[in-house]
Amino acid sequence: MNKEIIISSTTTQNRVAITEDGNLVDFFVEHPEKQRMVGDIYLGRVARVLPGIRAAFIDIGLKHDAFLHFSDIGERTKALQGIFEDDETDEDEDEDENQSGNNELSSVETAEQTEEEKKTERHVVRERQIPKLKKGQEILVQILKEPVKDKGVRVTSSVSIPGRFCVLLPMDDKIGVSKKIVDIRERKRLRRIARSIIPKDCGLIIRTAAKDQDEETLAGDLKYLVKIWEDIQEDAKKLEPPAILYKDLSTTISVIRDLFTPDVSKVFVDSKKLWKEIRNYVQFVQPSLLDRIEYYKGEEPIFETFKIEEQIKTLMGRKVPLPSGGHIIIEHTEAMTVIDVNSGRYAAKKEQELNSLKTDLEAAREIVRQLRLRDIGGLIVVDFIDLEDEKNRKKIYDELKKEFKKDRAKTALLPMTEFGLVQITRERVRENIVQSMTEVCPYCQGTGLLTKKSNLIHEIEKWLQRYRLEGKHKSLKLIVHPSLGEKLKEGFISTLTKIQLKYMVRLKLIQEERMDPSSFRILVTRTGEDITDNFA
Repeated sequence: MNKEIIISSTTTQNRVAITEDGNLVDFFVEHPEKQRMVGDIYLGRVARVLPGIRAAFIDIGLKHDAFLHFSDIGERTKALQGIFEDDETDEDEDEDENQSGNNELSSVETAEQTEEEKKTERHVVRERQIPKLKKGQEILVQILKEPVKDKGVRVTSSVSIPGRFCVLLPMDDKIGVSKKIVDIRERKRLRRIARSIIPKDCGLIIRTAAKDQDEETLAGDLKYLVKIWEDIQEDAKKLEPPAILYKDLSTTISVIRDLFTPDVSKVFVDSKKLWKEIRNYVQFVQPSLLDRIEYYKGEEPIFETFKIEEQIKTLMGRKVPLPSGGHIIIEHTEAMTVIDVNSGRYAAKKEQELNSLKTDLEAAREIVRQLRLRDIGGLIVVDFIDLEDEKNRKKIYDELKKEFKKDRAKTALLPMTEFGLVQITRERVRENIVQSMTEVCPYCQGTGLLTKKSNLIHEIEKWLQRYRLEGKHKSLKLIVHPSLGEKLKEGFISTLTKIQLKYMVRLKLIQEERMDPSSFRILVTRTGEDITDNFA
């Protein structure tokens, strides 16, 4: 499989496409007005603690307070607080990497316990699970998820600092190796290296890119991460919250850090400045890959040369075609994303089940690809074509599970119901691609629907009915969009004339292109006063 990274840079955006044999499999957009926030570390202050929803809100200086769920408050929080508190302790508990870490939550109830004792014990366990956070307390947090619509960022108090080959876990003692490294000998080798280079009071995760790397390379990467952590600690002592302590890499460079692995044959960049920036970074972290970074000099736009542009157009649409003639429809709602699978033409009724299975299998593969491409998170409900055979429904479920193994985001799915529905949850880290590249239409407010002209004329008449009861002026200006203006002027005796005669008022029609097609404004002719809302 030929895997490539293609980067298109303009004055307003960087777009990063990852392809496998020419097919777009990942897509990232870097906006100057909306910079990447995941991974940024802040010194915040507890604004509110809400035990009822098991969460706290942290002021980190953004528009909305950050959301910190109690489940995102790790055992390291108390140790991290010691960075800027006087009562730092030197206690250090050894923890086996295979242990769950919270033994008190797995206490065994004996048969002799009374029901009251059991209730008391459960209450004590719940109390222990609630962290001791107080309003006004300083706390170190890291952004887990970017804001989506009116929701603020989600944060964790368990800080981690990612590098090219390692992830440093301050105030931890865990050692982990990426599950994508499947060779047992290589995993043991990397774990042995990790134990020999890990600094005191820190944990370490070995990333996929570390495969086949020597100890010197991993130690160099770790040294860089330790220096970042030392700088964060120094700044935390000096600054007053809210303050940012660490800014993660830009979207483009973070893609190079995380996804430019040895299985990528080439990286093409059409900006000389960005090409140099990427080369400088790779020279520092993994010089052996330098010769794979190529500056694109072609006259044709880079995304058109690599057939990316046409795939992006499909990516932005709600309808996605399938090879056999069927298609899927992707709809976003406030609560979930709904995907409908539609079949192509059936060859014959007796083959309906086979055709449905074939279309559903194609749809399963394309749905997973689209979820990755569009970075759609949260709850996803898929309405597949109905299948009568339980074995066929199981095939769809197995196909989805197989395809989701390629996805870096955490996912969970339930088997297909009798109605052909499959429920999926996918980790949401940031706004999906469609949300990040589009704005809500100011006319339809994202519904895709406009009020019918006949309904608008009805609303104008209702307004005039109310105005006739209290209004004093006989001459008014009616401002509408030209599409509505033409409707008002239709007929041998126009609708506008009929309205004026019916309500005994003179209406001067003004058509404005800038006007919302679904609304109207009414002004007093003599003074120009807008009185629309007075009689709405």
